[in-house]
Amino acid sequence: MENKNEMDFQALKMLFVELWDKHRGKMIGIISGLLLGILVLTLGFWRAIFICLCIFIGYLVGKMVDEKVVDFREVVQRIIKNR
Repeated sequence: MENKNEMDFQALKMLFVELWDKHRGKMIGIISGLLLGILVLTLGFWRAIFICLCIFIGYLVGKMVDEKVVDFREVVQRIIKNR
């Protein structure tokens, strides 16, 4: 029985990898839409929008750090130093 479950998991994993490779943007859109819908239903529209805005700002900061546009440690040190 365990072997069949392992084969099912491997088949599902291969399907996911194939879908991710061929339809990455669609999958990101579907997952994002699903998460936004759940947030709106559980928290309300404005709270969900606020959370999405915070996620987007975090994404932009992370992208700048990844691309070495800004040194995150330096920014944190400046903030702490000014207090």
